[in-house]
Amino acid sequence: MAHSTTPALADDALAVLCDLTGRPDATFHPGQFEAIEALVARHERALVVQRTGWGKSAVYFIAALLQRRAGSGPALIVSPLLALMRDQVAAAERAGVRAAAINSANVTEWRAIEQHLADDDVDVLFVSPERLVNPRFRAEQLPTLVERCGLLVIDEAHCISDWGHDFRPDYRRIRDLIAELPDGVPVLATTATANERVVADVAEQMAAGGHEVFTLRGALARESLRLGVLELGTPARRLAWLAEHLDALPGSGIVYCLTVSAAEDAAALLAKAGHRVLPYTGRTDAAEREAAEEALKRNEVKALVATSALGMGFDKPDLGFVVHLGATSSPVAYYQQVGRAGRATPSADVLLLPGVEDRDIWHWFATNAMPTQAKADAVLGALAEADRPLSLAALEARVDIRRGPLELLLKVLAVDGAVEAVQGGWVGTGRPWTYDAERYERVAAARVAEQEAMLAYQRLGTDRAAPGEQCRMAFLTAELDDPHAAPCGRCDTCAGPWYPTDVTVPVLESARETLEHVGVPVAPRALWPTGLDTLGVLADGEPLKGKIPPGEQVAEGRVVARLTDLGWGGRLRELFASDAEGNPVDAEVPPELGRAVLRVLAGWGWEQRPVAVAWVPSLGRPRLVDTLATGVASAGRLELLGPLELSPTAEPLRGSTNSAYRVRDLWGRFRVPAGMAERLVSLDGPVLLVDDLVDSRWTMTVAGRLLRQAGADSVLPLALASVG
Repeated sequence: MAHSTTPALADDALAVLCDLTGRPDATFHPGQFEAIEALVARHERALVVQRTGWGKSAVYFIAALLQRRAGSGPALIVSPLLALMRDQVAAAERAGVRAAAINSANVTEWRAIEQHLADDDVDVLFVSPERLVNPRFRAEQLPTLVERCGLLVIDEAHCISDWGHDFRPDYRRIRDLIAELPDGVPVLATTATANERVVADVAEQMAAGGHEVFTLRGALARESLRLGVLELGTPARRLAWLAEHLDALPGSGIVYCLTVSAAEDAAALLAKAGHRVLPYTGRTDAAEREAAEEALKRNEVKALVATSALGMGFDKPDLGFVVHLGATSSPVAYYQQVGRAGRATPSADVLLLPGVEDRDIWHWFATNAMPTQAKADAVLGALAEADRPLSLAALEARVDIRRGPLELLLKVLAVDGAVEAVQGGWVGTGRPWTYDAERYERVAAARVAEQEAMLAYQRLGTDRAAPGEQCRMAFLTAELDDPHAAPCGRCDTCAGPWYPTDVTVPVLESARETLEHVGVPVAPRALWPTGLDTLGVLADGEPLKGKIPPGEQVAEGRVVARLTDLGWGGRLRELFASDAEGNPVDAEVPPELGRAVLRVLAGWGWEQRPVAVAWVPSLGRPRLVDTLATGVASAGRLELLGPLELSPTAEPLRGSTNSAYRVRDLWGRFRVPAGMAERLVSLDGPVLLVDDLVDSRWTMTVAGRLLRQAGADSVLPLALASVG
């Protein structure tokens, strides 16, 4: 249906655009004003799917300000990442839009912002989706905001959908928020990464209440991007290539890694090679993250070496390149990340350096993303039995689920209405809840299909590619169901490789030497987990809680490497792989790994050399642990104390257990043999406590406590690998 354009509205919108861009000659991109008009003139619900850099934020800033001038209340913008909020608040203020944000990073400013809202001095309020489940925000701020809202914006709207590549349960609550809006409040959803399935899912949720949804979809191909894939095989060759050729890439950019440890290792190696880089991961302090973002924006560094923590939330229009050390698990997620580059430059380079470990990492993330029936039942049962709200820590002590997956599961159950966050913790609502196994199976199958598509992207231009599959940009945009998908003429399959493929021997040897570094510190546990008394864990009849006494603590330990490391990680993952039935594969310590263990010991830097070796008895890999401990004792000429005694009723431990349940399962599992106890009191020096794998650190804590109580001066944990 055609709509006439109001000249006054077009003039007003263009004037705001000029203020926003700082350019008096600014003009709208095709589709921008049509979206603004749908929101402001007709108060419609609009879904905008446009490539990164098209100007989706300009649409909602201009619509918000025009709505305010017409007497409406402030716009509420649900935005997923803090970095994105910071950029958008700054952009809004440049256009004269009074913007504020409420999120976990600016708690000290909340009271002032609330007063500004009360005084009607805010045009645009950014909130994170997590705020929508916060009891105080939901009770004190959200009702007024919904009542006065002049425009609701859902940024990165693919997160609403189970099918979106970035699964965020809190986003699914937005369906309820849309349904609560008064009639006549326009709604805008924006994304650059949505295929037809996601578009249909988002549009259906936006239509709550019988509303029609105006969908504006443009071509997604980015003319500035030059795509390529370079197969180099080993982590050492990939890092050597990057160390050798990083400075030749245009401008400044982002090097993406799949795991935190890979990003930290790569950043350290590149810095050692003389490059100005900074790490940016989920472990990076919030203030350091912000400083790193600013350093990249000011071109003070060549690159940030980042995980997906630097994804949707970063805006640097002149970003010159994006390199991936390891492939994302889907073409859609890959397109979203590479879309950060070349937004305001005529060209930008995008290169994927896939790794042999990528599939293992995809599998690990996939198995932790969705809830299971057993875990959901455990949470609902624990809340039903409680006579008060349960904090996360209290709930963790009642269910055998780790903190991260537990938080994710609570969000899923909250969105489905089965649980609710209240003052003091979580409660069950009593509403019936059924595990939608079919839905999760469909999502899991879709994830597998996405992984296969990512592998197909890597094969383009080779004899392994499917007939007709050549252009990389056409492939990515086709995966997003873009009807305009067409060969770009610039990628390495259209125009030939544009990147060097060589790695010189000295640089490769330097990379190998860095990756061969061994000896990752393992911090000791200092506090018992909460809730042990509810699980019946007592010490001498007293509840076990609070600080672990210094005389019962282990010292800082060491492992050869983390399973996620770029260097030794691959070999260690192979060592700890299970057989086809899921059982551990037991073997003696490989000679190469044994030599690495001795290098760890040589470089430990302990205050006092250990004098004896004991080890944790293993049900799954007894040969591995025994040969590790005896080999260390023989090489170091240390007294071999033997293994701790294992309870006759002990069963294999599960790796997914949370802290409270892990301590419960370990309590009473071990005993110090009489002969070992006699030797411990006469030893003059630390004892090495050996195990195969460090996961939660509680095995070493509990077993080491027994050795300390039996007379050991100090206990030094040593293992082959750690999980994270």
